[in-house]
Amino acid sequence: MTRILGISAFYHDSAAALVVDGKIVAAAQEERFTRRKHDPDFPAHAAAWCLQTGALQPQDLDYVAFYDKPLLKFDRLLETYLAFAPAGFRNFRQAMPVWLKDKLHLRRTLRKHLSGASRARLVFAEHHESHAASAFFPSPFQRAAILTLDGVGEWSTATLGLGEGHRIRLLRELKFPHSPGLLYSAFTYYCGFKVNSGEYKLMGLGPYGRPRFADAIRRELIELKSDGSFRLNQHYFNYCQGLTMTNGRFHKLFGGPPRRPEAPLEQRHMDLAASVQAVTEDIVLRMAGEAHRLTRQKRLVLAGGVALNCVANGRLQREGPFSELWIQPAAGDAGGALGAALFVWHQLLDKPRQPGGQDAQQGSLLGPQFSNAEIAGALEGLEMPARKWTDERELLDAVAGLLAAGKTVGWFQGRMEFGPRALGARSVLADPRNPAIQSALNLKIKFRESFRPFAPAVLAERAAEYFALPAGAESPYMLLVAPVLEKHRAAISEADRKIMNSDPDLRRRVNVVRSTLPAVTHVDYSARIQTVDAGRHGRFYRLLKTFKRLTGCPVLVNTSFNVRGEPIVCSPADALRCFLATDLDALVLEDFFLQKEQLRDLSPAAERQRHLAAFEPD
Repeated sequence: MTRILGISAFYHDSAAALVVDGKIVAAAQEERFTRRKHDPDFPAHAAAWCLQTGALQPQDLDYVAFYDKPLLKFDRLLETYLAFAPAGFRNFRQAMPVWLKDKLHLRRTLRKHLSGASRARLVFAEHHESHAASAFFPSPFQRAAILTLDGVGEWSTATLGLGEGHRIRLLRELKFPHSPGLLYSAFTYYCGFKVNSGEYKLMGLGPYGRPRFADAIRRELIELKSDGSFRLNQHYFNYCQGLTMTNGRFHKLFGGPPRRPEAPLEQRHMDLAASVQAVTEDIVLRMAGEAHRLTRQKRLVLAGGVALNCVANGRLQREGPFSELWIQPAAGDAGGALGAALFVWHQLLDKPRQPGGQDAQQGSLLGPQFSNAEIAGALEGLEMPARKWTDERELLDAVAGLLAAGKTVGWFQGRMEFGPRALGARSVLADPRNPAIQSALNLKIKFRESFRPFAPAVLAERAAEYFALPAGAESPYMLLVAPVLEKHRAAISEADRKIMNSDPDLRRRVNVVRSTLPAVTHVDYSARIQTVDAGRHGRFYRLLKTFKRLTGCPVLVNTSFNVRGEPIVCSPADALRCFLATDLDALVLEDFFLQKEQLRDLSPAAERQRHLAAFEPD
């Protein structure tokens, strides 16, 4: 038996993954345990949980695999600082203490945090090797082209490669400072969102704008070639030498200083979002075309942070040269932990893989699971009234009935998702036919920006009735955007069109009432789809079947079970905190069922005590 622990850490979204004899046993992000969003620290809690799940101690490990090469990354940092000296001195001064204390001594750090793992061999994969391994090895394909795209690893920012059997080869690379991820992050920063977490907000904002700045980006910022490679004009950027992404020249080109976080969004910001999205899609399509030319494969796998851009993925699926795509659900740095572990097993230890009809990612439901006994303990500790159902059909009937009545439900079932998407294990659910649900979810539960869309979870066998997916295509990991079919839209009048062009909030509301699925239809009549099947999704699939039987609709709103600024809930205590702090109507914790109206029957003092208890720090 060979036991491999993969680790990603010290930049953002640290994580741990356990692979035993090639099987993915467990994987989780550190943020879910510490409740610190995008936690970059060593994933001590995630690693301990992975070992516990595998019934292992640190001394049982054979390999510990880290997802990049710190010395090579340090080489890139030094060369960059020297190239821009003295302009980069402030950045250099801030970065060096962390490197000298921790990052240059990762062998010592790994041994320290995994006390007892002295017999385990330490392996350091290259960053994009880890991404490529995470994309190809769990995929259902025997052979496939590989495309990885992100901000930067050591030197690489994008790679093209080939996966065959149990081996991967990287054939081409794009090098720092020319980066698809950093280009997108520059506009994320400029539009007032946080780099490395706000990119999906920028993507959601894009459909409200027109790509009127795309030509300026292509003319001034980027020299883009037919194969997708490019050079970024560093006269407009500040990420090499400063503490910001953009500079005064960039700001002058696009009409003013960066938007302050929480400041009102202008049409200019929406147009900028649409413009960089259009250029990014062009890059992805050209790189995919080059990967196809180099490898002559019919299938493509993707990873890296840019692979989370589901709008670009949707275009690639519809317009690209490949017949099938598979995208790593934890495509960002967290997935590097899994990729590093699989890289050791297949690439270094030369172990074969036998891909079947379905991927080996297990629905990406690889995180912690809690028993009814553990949930009962959490409820008792807070004196929370809850009903335990012994008949699943009755439970699902009750939940479907609430959803059909316009209620919102927190859904906590089975193993937690690995990756940034809620896939029906830690989800907030609602009726997609209700035009008021989108606003209610954004403002009363998620506490987030009103422009951001919600995703539909749809029965896999009924998806083609609502969305323009290629025949036989699936999207179990919510990583593809597809158009809503014409029959589920309605014509927009000229008067409505004028409103939509003048006011983005009105535009959203006008759009919402023009669809049979208003809560999951974005302003451009697109949707970020999750197809739900019985094999991967179990009870969540059966809930959708129940809702379909009750209402005739095989779709639910599915958004992550958290509030803005917090990670997705992990434990029953996390779920209860979120339930109490929001206007969620009901909460389902495995077989337990709570309704907010039952809490309102309690005395104010008792309810206040329970609320305070729920928010006591761990």
